Amino acid sequence: MGLGVQALLAVTPILVAAVLLVGFRWPAKHTMPIVYVVAVVIALVAWQVSLTRVLASTIQGLFITFDILFIIFGAILLLNTLKHSGAVTAIRTGFANISADRRVQVVIIAWLFGSFIEGAAGFGTPAAIAAPLMVALGFPAMAAVMIGMMIQSTPVTFGAVGTPILVGVRGGLDNQVMADQLGAIGLSFNDYLHLIAAQSALLHGITGTLIPLLMVVMMTRFFGKNRSWTEGLSILPFAIFGGLAFTIPYTLTAVFLGPEFPSLLGALIGLAIVTFAAQKGFLVPKDTWDFAPASEWSPEWVGKLEIKLDSLTAKRPMSNWLAWTPYVLVALFLVLTRLPLGIGDALKTVKISWEDIFGTGISATTTPLFLPGAIMIAVVLITFFIHQMRVDELRAAVGESSKVLLGAGFVLIFTVPMVRVYINSGVNNLNLASMPIAMAEWVAFNVGGIWPLFAPTIGALGAFIAGSNTVSNLMFSLFQHGVAERLLISGALVVALQAVGAAAGNMIAIHNVVAASATVGLLGQEGTTLRKTVIPTFYYVLVVGIIGLIAINMLGISDPLAMARETQAVGQ
Repeated sequence: MGLGVQALLAVTPILVAAVLLVGFRWPAKHTMPIVYVVAVVIALVAWQVSLTRVLASTIQGLFITFDILFIIFGAILLLNTLKHSGAVTAIRTGFANISADRRVQVVIIAWLFGSFIEGAAGFGTPAAIAAPLMVALGFPAMAAVMIGMMIQSTPVTFGAVGTPILVGVRGGLDNQVMADQLGAIGLSFNDYLHLIAAQSALLHGITGTLIPLLMVVMMTRFFGKNRSWTEGLSILPFAIFGGLAFTIPYTLTAVFLGPEFPSLLGALIGLAIVTFAAQKGFLVPKDTWDFAPASEWSPEWVGKLEIKLDSLTAKRPMSNWLAWTPYVLVALFLVLTRLPLGIGDALKTVKISWEDIFGTGISATTTPLFLPGAIMIAVVLITFFIHQMRVDELRAAVGESSKVLLGAGFVLIFTVPMVRVYINSGVNNLNLASMPIAMAEWVAFNVGGIWPLFAPTIGALGAFIAGSNTVSNLMFSLFQHGVAERLLISGALVVALQAVGAAAGNMIAIHNVVAASATVGLLGQEGTTLRKTVIPTFYYVLVVGIIGLIAINMLGISDPLAMARETQAVGQ
């Protein structure tokens, strides 16, 4: 079976998903079971993957599905708890005091607060927290999901305290051959990893600064009363200011400190600067933009989590600080458990695992106490006491949150196992590369010297399939570096392009869209959301690819390994 045929078969499940979700507007609950079956048939027949390996991959996917559903439940439960405690009303009032302008709120809540949550936890958590919070503040559910997905771009490469670099790139790239090559020129793999992280941050810093503006203009265009781009563009100075307030400290942190803290520190510094500036009216437009009255919204914008704030006005008054305390605790606990303090290691000792499933070498593990869902549930219990709630209020929050899981669970039990079948197809009777690698190799073979333009797209494709920057980096980092070696160009920069593209791909990852939609009760509209989030994804991979092409082919940017190979090639 030739490489072209492999690539065509490998892309078929993705095309089926795209056609049904985006083209025919099918809900994911109907689409993803079909896509799972298509992927399994191709794996069994074309790749000749064993049935036991397909079953093992499916079980591995179900373990991951549990993790995602646990995070979704924790996020919804926290929001519903704050609704019943009266905190949502206080938070809404607090934001109105900073600015009643929804455009300003997007920059502060989604871009900066969401980026902080991404830096602390990653793995879809910012959308799960920010989307329901925005709904509680009066955003249409679909707008909240779209914006929540866009959070998962610039901060993602350094999300979860640097996991996509420290686990994804390291796990995909680190090997003895590379260690020997680096050692020969006096470098360690950590030095090389730091270079990749710094270059990733620079690419993000240039491209990501416009993301808050893009969030705003897409909100005003798709969800504004006048369907206007210009109503969003009118906040350009403030949005660019908000973008730079994050990307400048973010980039400097990556360059000088490494991959652990760029998103965390960039978001914290940005939050302090931008919130203060908004309170003082700095660069804030004189007009105030808001959505049309909820009665005029399209029915497809509205999720089951819509919070009727009028019914909460009878709750006892609460200070803004007390209302925000649960979110502060979530952020604090996420950071403490992700830093090397031993707390996270202790939580990970409680685990459920299935090693070597059916003798295939595939293993599945979940560490429930380490998941953000467990942290959010712990914060719910603390909130019950500090907000002086009644038992019936907490019971109502639990009941409302449990109902949301049913739809998301059905979709994800097909979506995530399909991903694992895809990724694990590399072990087969024909000795073929896995389906994602087959697609990437076909692209590499056909584009040649302009590869840097396409490298981010491969990263985005991996994230689209796997729903994870980390997994995309694990799949493709070594492949990307190998292409760079053959072209005698900077391997570090090409891997950085991979990492940045993989971050952008999170905005269109199907199970991330399903998870974010579930937190606001908006299941069934995934295709509509994807048609919108493909816009910022295309912007991101195109701009980053052009920057990479210019950097390598026009500016001649290289790295120590590439220079050593080039010298060796000339000598021969």
